[in-house]
Amino acid sequence: MPQEAIVQANARAPSRRIMLYSHDTFGLGHLRRSRALATALTAGDDKASAIILTGSPVAGRFTFPERVDHIRLPGVTKLPDGSYVSSTLGLDIDATTNLRAGLIQSAVEQYRPDLLIVDKEPTGFRGELLPTLEWLQAQGDCRVVLGLRDVLDEPERLAAEWERKGAVKAAEAFYDEFWVYGVEEIYDPTSGLPFSDETRSRMHYTGYLRRQLTDNADVPDEPYILITPGGGGDGAAMVSLVLDAYEADPTLGPKAMLVYGPFLSGEVREAMDARVEALGGRVVATGFDSRIEALFAKAQGVVCMGGYNTFCEVLSFDRRAVIVPRTVPRLEQWIRASRAEELGLVRMLDDGRDGMTVDAMIKAIRALPTQQTPSQAGADDLLNGLNVVVERGRALMGQKG
Repeated sequence: MPQEAIVQANARAPSRRIMLYSHDTFGLGHLRRSRALATALTAGDDKASAIILTGSPVAGRFTFPERVDHIRLPGVTKLPDGSYVSSTLGLDIDATTNLRAGLIQSAVEQYRPDLLIVDKEPTGFRGELLPTLEWLQAQGDCRVVLGLRDVLDEPERLAAEWERKGAVKAAEAFYDEFWVYGVEEIYDPTSGLPFSDETRSRMHYTGYLRRQLTDNADVPDEPYILITPGGGGDGAAMVSLVLDAYEADPTLGPKAMLVYGPFLSGEVREAMDARVEALGGRVVATGFDSRIEALFAKAQGVVCMGGYNTFCEVLSFDRRAVIVPRTVPRLEQWIRASRAEELGLVRMLDDGRDGMTVDAMIKAIRALPTQQTPSQAGADDLLNGLNVVVERGRALMGQKG
């Protein structure tokens, strides 16, 4: 290419560069949140681009908008005892972490972002982000934000976890702002953390992140309720209980559309497929669908787990929902669901109160049509998150230099 053409191409290149880090050791939540943020921050701004650093094994199955791309970090898997192993490379976990850290550092040095948004983990997976944070601080030309979902865990457990990881020290030392993707009236995810007053002054509650239809998808023509365990890795019990309900009550309706998620697979999935087949069309099932927003938008109601992204979709598409929250290894989903139920936004099926029984699930599904919608409980006032993120992001990038 002639030198003049190179100069002209560089002049047209995006000049506001955003990088998002999402460790993604399990599930889909971090990647989907990062994709929503990147989409909002680049939309309508042809000088902005974004790269998502993600460890999600299914990142390549998502579509990304123009000027948004992703770099796949080597994956890791969490074992039942809480330790981690490399997903595919045959390296020990220290070698895998070092490889990931090197890729992160190289990507940042080459891309030179104006804004780095780190999802949830101040030090990254096993501290892999610390060398890059130190390098960026020495350079002084990138603003760094820690993004936190509305609920992390119960305060005592969270404080112990962050102390063990050195996360409070890192958060106070390296981050210009903290964005909480929720509202303070519902929950303070940093409750119990020993942040200084100066650190707390850098905290901004954005509101929840509104979701919109991004891709067309085939949806059933007849009425259905959507059954989704999110990523699915820990959703087998919820899905099985819904199937129990349809098996026990031949009159239960409407029909159900079950989306397993990418991590509910193997023999468990095969056994559930056999049960779905035996129901003769009253329940239909599909695996992973990256365009699940369309299924939310057309559903008459939703039975789901209580993850952050699913909750945002329930609110955004104004769906009546029964949330069946997990309670291990952390209480995040239960805290979110119980508070949302108090506000009239959803109905929660609580093991301690309702019992995880077939009768309880049948009753919950039958009551869906009479629930108030989230908007009737004021959900629209909670969904300003992406607007605030764009406003704060552009303000921070405007401070560069």
